[in-house]
Amino acid sequence: MQCSWKAVLLLALASIAIQYTAIRTFTAKSFHTCPGLAEAGLAERLCEESPTFAYNLSRKTHILILATTRSGSSFVGQLFNQHLDVFYLFEPLYHVQNTLIPRFTQGKSPADRRVMLGASRDLLRSLYDCDLYFLENYIKPPPVNHTTDRIFRRGASRVLCSRPVCDPPGSADLVLEEGDCVRKCGLLNLTVAAEACRERSHVAIKTVRVPEVNDLRALVEDPRLNLKVIQLVRDPRGILASRSETFRDTYRLWRLWYGTGRKPYNLDVTQLTTVCEDFSNSVSTGLMRPPWLKGKYMLVRYEDLARNPMKKTEEIYGFLGIPLDSHVARWIQNNTRGDPTLGKHKYGTVRNSAATAEKWRFRLSYDIVAFAQNACQRVLAQLGYKMANSEEELKNPSISLVEERDFRPFS
Repeated sequence: MQCSWKAVLLLALASIAIQYTAIRTFTAKSFHTCPGLAEAGLAERLCEESPTFAYNLSRKTHILILATTRSGSSFVGQLFNQHLDVFYLFEPLYHVQNTLIPRFTQGKSPADRRVMLGASRDLLRSLYDCDLYFLENYIKPPPVNHTTDRIFRRGASRVLCSRPVCDPPGSADLVLEEGDCVRKCGLLNLTVAAEACRERSHVAIKTVRVPEVNDLRALVEDPRLNLKVIQLVRDPRGILASRSETFRDTYRLWRLWYGTGRKPYNLDVTQLTTVCEDFSNSVSTGLMRPPWLKGKYMLVRYEDLARNPMKKTEEIYGFLGIPLDSHVARWIQNNTRGDPTLGKHKYGTVRNSAATAEKWRFRLSYDIVAFAQNACQRVLAQLGYKMANSEEELKNPSISLVEERDFRPFS
C-alpha cells in the first residue's frame, strides 16, 4: 500500500512538472510564425532572434483600419494616432510589399497573392504583439543593432516622433510635424519603440494593402488577438477623381479622357474595377454578418465621417470600447474646418472635410462618371451611393448623391 501511495505521488509531481514546462514554452514564444518568410525565400534569422513576449492576457485592443488608397484612410488613422494610449503605425505592410513584389514577375497571380497575404498576416500578428524586430525581415537595408532610418512614413506616427522614442531638443511635450520628425529624431531604435508599444493599452494599424476582410479571417479568429476591423469605404467615383489628381502619371489616360472628351482605347479600367470588386466582396461579407465577425467589424463610409466627424468618431470609439481622448476631439476640431491651402500635401489631413467629400463631382466629366457608375453599379447600390443621371444633376451640390444609411457595427 505504501509503495502504491508513493508511486501516485511521484506521478502527480511529474505531471505538474510537465504542465509547467508546457505553459512556460507556450507563453515564452512570441505568437508570430515564419512560414510566409520561408515561402518568399527570405532568411528566417529573426524568428529565433525576436524578443519573447507573454500570451496576451491583458486583452489589449488591436485595431485594423482596412482601406484602399485615397479613401480617407490617413484621416481615420489620425483619429487613433492622436490618442495618447494608442500605439499607431502607418502602413507597415508597405515593407512587405516593397520586399516581395520585386521577386514576382507580375505580383498578381494567386500564388503571389497567397505569399503576400501570408507574410502580411505574420507581420501584423507580430506588430500587435509589439514585436517590432520581426519587421526587420522586410526593411532594406537591414537595421544595424535594431536601429534604422528606413521606416516608411515614420513621421505619421506620433509615438515614434516623441519621447522616449525620439528625443528632440525642446519641451518634453513637443509634437513634431512629419518632416521634422525624420530630420530631428535620427535613427529609430526598434527596441525603445517596442517598449513604448507595450506601455500603451491599444495598437492601431492602417493598411491599404489587404484587399478584403475575408483575407483577415485567420487574424480575426486568432484567440491570442483582440482584433477589431474598421473597414473604411468611399464612393469609387471620388476615389477615381482623387487618384487621378494625386497619381497624375499612373492615371494619365483618365486625365486624357477628361481633357479631350474621348475615352482612350488602351485605358486600364482595372484601376477602377478592382476597387469596386474588392469593396463589393468585402462589404458583402461584412453585411452578411458571419459569426466570425461578430463584435469584430464596423463599416464606415468616408462621406458620413466627413459630414459629421465628431459624431462618427464617437461611434467608432464606442464600437471599440475605448474612451475618446480629449486630444482626439481637439484634433478633429482643428482639422475638419481648416484652411484648404494647408491641406495641399497629397497625404495631408487638414481639410474642410464636408467640402472635400463632394469635390470629385467637379473633377470628373459626366462621361467618366457614367462609365464608373455602369462598371460599379453593384457596390454603389450596396453602399448607398446614388447615380447621377445627368450632367446637371452631377454638378448640382444641392442634390445629394449619398443615401442616408445607418451601417451599425456588428455586435
